[in-house]
Amino acid sequence: MKIGTLVPDRRTILVAVAIAVVAIVILLAMGRSPVCECGYVSLWHGQINDAGNSQHITDWYTPSHIIHGMIFYAFGWWLFVRRGIGGAGAARWGFPLAVLLGAAWEGAENTPVVINRFRAGTANFGYSGDSVLNSGADIIWMSFGFWLALRLPVKVTVALALIGELVAGYVVRDNLTLNVIMLLVPVDAIAQWQAAGGVA
Repeated sequence: MKIGTLVPDRRTILVAVAIAVVAIVILLAMGRSPVCECGYVSLWHGQINDAGNSQHITDWYTPSHIIHGMIFYAFGWWLFVRRGIGGAGAARWGFPLAVLLGAAWEGAENTPVVINRFRAGTANFGYSGDSVLNSGADIIWMSFGFWLALRLPVKVTVALALIGELVAGYVVRDNLTLNVIMLLVPVDAIAQWQAAGGVA
């Protein structure tokens, strides 16, 4: 994707940061734990069905958040460039829009309804919601995905997204695609395949 298409300026970067800060404040107000209740912070946590899942800085769901950023870039390009919404100069608001969408998801996925849905319908049967640290990191990783899509050719961006999906799918039998499927229309065959893999 070409440099310059959705490049944010100083003002829109500040707006994006403000959105992220508000999201963190909201998550704290929702009663989410600031960090893992295990009492320590890890750069990487590789288990998806224990108390540390979605509590640290990176995990097997980090690739899905990077892909979120790529998808949000594509959406912003479609909205502001292809459709021309907002007129000249509106494209710089693509990044704040991406952060808003990412932050909205972080809030939604930490509500009891979605937490219970994750536990009942996905490979994350031990999921208890994210720590605020993990949610903040997820927003940063989403922003990184947006940045990659901003600077890399479309083919490279798509290839990286596919690699992320395939690696996570192979190692832990879960990824963004499977998560969406199992959240919206659970498939017994997928659930059995994930269980048979001994996702830990």
